[in-house]
Amino acid sequence: MSHMQAGVPRPGVLGPQLEVSDVTVTFGGITALSDVALTARPHQVLGVIGPNGAGKTTLFNVVCGFVAPDRGRISWRGQELSGLRPRELAGLGIARTLQGLGLFDRVTVLENVMVGADHHARSGFLSSLLALPRASREEREIRERAREVLADLGISQHAARYPSSLPYAVRKRVALARALAGEPDLLLLDEPASGLSTGEMDDLGELVRGLTTRMSVMLVEHHMDLVMRVCDEITVLDFGRVIAHGSPAQVRDDPAVLAAYLGEAVGGGEA
Repeated sequence: MSHMQAGVPRPGVLGPQLEVSDVTVTFGGITALSDVALTARPHQVLGVIGPNGAGKTTLFNVVCGFVAPDRGRISWRGQELSGLRPRELAGLGIARTLQGLGLFDRVTVLENVMVGADHHARSGFLSSLLALPRASREEREIRERAREVLADLGISQHAARYPSSLPYAVRKRVALARALAGEPDLLLLDEPASGLSTGEMDDLGELVRGLTTRMSVMLVEHHMDLVMRVCDEITVLDFGRVIAHGSPAQVRDDPAVLAAYLGEAVGGGEA
């Protein structure tokens, strides 16, 4: 795969896939997000960054359907999504990974990944976990797709193991494999670098860049060096508001961003 440099627009980039417009969220009188807007474009990586408490997780939860905004609009391919629910994401062509991984510890790595590919099938793999009737041909196709994704991520050797027996970094790859098995058009990543070593983070960056040949990525992350390296565009939040947006170079030099981080490394080697 060719890895184009972050911040360099790709030829033929089309209009937005995901648009968040004027989204406001309050919790018990506290404003978590205020008139937030962002756009995820085809075959690009959009980063969302900000200091602790900036509203990154709340924004991610709004896009995933976990939190309903008080006002504002979320649009997917030009169509407004009202009353979005997390279970509807896969059918729209959107996949997500969460900080908590959310893996099933009592089934194998391969079976976990098969769950991610389930929305392609008419008879669900989840029903097969419950020993309900399903079409064997569809199950074979799902199993093959899951094996291909495990191979792509370099973790085929763990297919028969249970997630709880694996190192954390490998479990994170299993969670990513499950999301990719559904062949999404948009991948939502919530703090994918947390708990990873520097080398593992470098591998993750290469992987995310490679994904843009097939999909868009929205990356919510606090490791600044990773974000600056892999993102085409970055939206910066502080106290629930967008304080900057642009290419990594533009964001790195933005006075409002530097002030928000109060001297933390923005684009340097330390997060």
